[in-house]
Amino acid sequence: MLDELNSQQREAATHIDGPLLILAGAGSGKTKTLTTRLAYLIGEVGIDPINTLTLTFTNKAASEMRYRALKLIDSSANTMPLLCTFHKFGLLFLKMHIERLGRKSTFNIIDSDDQKRMVKAIMKDLKIDLQVSFLTSEISKYKNILLEPQKALENAELTDYKQAAKVYIEYQNRLLENNLVDFDDLLSLTYRILKENDNLRLDTSKRYQYIMVDEYQDTNELQYQLLKLLASEHNNICVVGDDDQSIYGWRGANIKNILEFHNHFEGAKVVKLEVNYRSTQQILDAANTLIEHNSKRLGKNLVSHIGDGESVHLQHSLDEVYEANTIAKEIKELIVTGVDANNIAVLYRINALSRSLEEGFTKASLAFKMIGGIRFYERAEIKDIISYLRVISNSSDDFSLLRVINKPKRGLGPTSVEKIRAFAESKNSSIFSALYEASEDELSSIVSKKSVKSVKDLVENITLLQSDKDNLGELITLFDSIIGLREYYNAMADGFDRVLNIDEFYGYFRDAIVKDEELTLEQFLADITLQSDQDQVDSSAVNIMSVHASKGLEFEYLYVIGMEEEFFPMITETTDMEEERRLAYVALTRAKKRLTLCHIDSRFYRGKRKTVQKSRFLGEANLIKNTSLKLSKKADYKKGDLVKHKIFGIGRVQEVTRSGKEYKLKINFGGNKKEILSSFIEPIS
Repeated sequence: MLDELNSQQREAATHIDGPLLILAGAGSGKTKTLTTRLAYLIGEVGIDPINTLTLTFTNKAASEMRYRALKLIDSSANTMPLLCTFHKFGLLFLKMHIERLGRKSTFNIIDSDDQKRMVKAIMKDLKIDLQVSFLTSEISKYKNILLEPQKALENAELTDYKQAAKVYIEYQNRLLENNLVDFDDLLSLTYRILKENDNLRLDTSKRYQYIMVDEYQDTNELQYQLLKLLASEHNNICVVGDDDQSIYGWRGANIKNILEFHNHFEGAKVVKLEVNYRSTQQILDAANTLIEHNSKRLGKNLVSHIGDGESVHLQHSLDEVYEANTIAKEIKELIVTGVDANNIAVLYRINALSRSLEEGFTKASLAFKMIGGIRFYERAEIKDIISYLRVISNSSDDFSLLRVINKPKRGLGPTSVEKIRAFAESKNSSIFSALYEASEDELSSIVSKKSVKSVKDLVENITLLQSDKDNLGELITLFDSIIGLREYYNAMADGFDRVLNIDEFYGYFRDAIVKDEELTLEQFLADITLQSDQDQVDSSAVNIMSVHASKGLEFEYLYVIGMEEEFFPMITETTDMEEERRLAYVALTRAKKRLTLCHIDSRFYRGKRKTVQKSRFLGEANLIKNTSLKLSKKADYKKGDLVKHKIFGIGRVQEVTRSGKEYKLKINFGGNKKEILSSFIEPIS
């Protein structure tokens, strides 16, 4: 089995005792190396399979590794190695040991829908009015940082977080009362049991003498602490990962776990897998050059096993329509030459960019499939807007009205909605007409007194919008200001992305009006229906997905759209530019044969068309020579300089310090002090 490995892979696979970090670059055969090491330990060294533990993040990865490893191991072995996800390990452990917490081993696991229903019930009982997604996200965060409910309440300062802690306390009580655990408990309770029972920790660590972990860069604080306990008696822990592909910081992954592995596990050996079996050297050159601009990395340089190929293509278009049409035309030409559509993909950083692709591909009769995401017009926030517009167009559309009657929140639960439906039936009328004609006393008999005003406001707002539906430009502006969907979705955990989608839709709506002055609301809605109802179900279809969804995949022909500032990198107040750059590195290294990076001159952004700049990443990858956002190679700023930031405005530099390959500026923006990298700042002369 070792003969099939290169020298770096072989060195990693034959390492036996002591901590080992396999720093595996994209396409470098990490799965092959890890499974060969497991087979080597069992089949050559003679380690009992029950003394090994291999942990992954997904069932798919676990299944693939199990299949590969078992092919290399003598099938006559009496025992099999434990190879599973972190959470499956937690489940197995709790079934054996949860009674140490005074709980029964007959517990059930609740899924995310059950969790939301429980949280909704608690909100109702406690009379708390917050987004369910915010509360479930906070509870998950608390559990993953091992914060007990009462401590969360004591630490909370803002009202929303105090209320979240109160929900957390009651949520935990109900889990205990019903002998339930949630997904996060599988690890947090396992950690707690091991931490509180030293003899059990000792026995468990001695049992799993050889531990291996896949995708280590994606581990969070709780997973790291759990691994420390499991490996505490022997330190025989082997982790494989790529610090340059750490792209899940927003959901708790801690890149320090891989960057500081040698500090966490004394005497750690590091083996770098730098031979790439996926991409041509030209693609790797661009990726290597780009990622070198990050300071928080261990460092490696990928070399192609394939050799030279085509240069990286840059595609420049006027706007997103031309961009989509050009890509669709090129892809159709590739398919004509015999390329399988499954080997072609288009990636984007921001979900809202998929809309123009979907429309362009539909018009070109090009079959496509969305991977790991929802089509633009099927997203909840977009379906809500369309439902409102359908009611404005046709007030007899009960189906559409019922979808949005409680969006934003109007205090109308399922019981109230059912009473409204029955009331309309008793009047032999549409729901809207029944509510429009109902007296205040009639409304009070079917909804709570608190909801009477919100229902009347809804009817009045729709009536007002109906009076303006012949002036579509004013209609969409008025709709945005009085309905409040933007604020409703912005309060959610993923609110930023949802608001971007809403703005993209508004921008598309306004653009459609400009292109056709005779356009009616009914025609617009009909066009939307046709565009979102794609009947082309084909096993051979072009892949469209976000860069996050593409991790672990590879394609012969790859397009990355939106290579502009604010889109890729996505720039917000909380942007981690190093993670954005790692995300771009992931995007580039998905390509095997031909990589095309697309940028345009103008794009709809937050409902308006604006001129956009080329992404700094094109310059950092050495694909263009002139970019207005190069990294500062020297301190171009000094204390006292006036500078401008696109979000915070004008400020004065107070301090300049080195940060990796550029500079960090401490700036006072009218009393609002921020530390910002120099490449985000413009000087004011």
